[in-house]
Amino acid sequence: MMKCILGAFCVVASAVLSEAQGTINFVNLQPGVGLNAPVYEADGVTKCSGPQFTAELLVGTAANNLASVATTGFLTGTSAGYYDAGTQTINSISIGNPAWVQVRVWNIASGSSFIQAQASGLPNSWWASSAFTVALGGGTINPNPPAALTGLGNSPVYLNSVPEPSVLGLLGLGAAAALSRNRRRL
Repeated sequence: MMKCILGAFCVVASAVLSEAQGTINFVNLQPGVGLNAPVYEADGVTKCSGPQFTAELLVGTAANNLASVATTGFLTGTSAGYYDAGTQTINSISIGNPAWVQVRVWNIASGSSFIQAQASGLPNSWWASSAFTVALGGGTINPNPPAALTGLGNSPVYLNSVPEPSVLGLLGLGAAAALSRNRRRL
């Protein structure tokens, strides 16, 4: 009998001590909370559409400690410019606690990852939000809705338009400037 009581106590204690996981709604359109941040190419007219464009959700306990949680492609047709990966569970942060969040978008024609697309130096390759905080939703008893990505705002965002200089390009310009300077001294 004592073993049964001890076993029941352990089960109840572990349920009480375990922390519930928080949730986030990984979408960029949620009108009820003021979220409407469609993603456009640099021309300001063409909305990102289809699996060629990827959105990535990064979450962490600090702005400098973010980890990838989910990726998704973009919707098409009249829903172009938007992504909808639904509710994402954040295992490392409990319900109601703040989480730092960032969304990154890239064109897979420019690279298979955000870092590669950003380093490509090509226009229409990438965009990244600033890191912002949300209070995580979730729960089973009196649940809170998943956190909305309200830090994305209520206006369009645009992929990079001016090509970022590559490291080799900057080195080449530096070398040319140094040679030009040395020739003038002679």
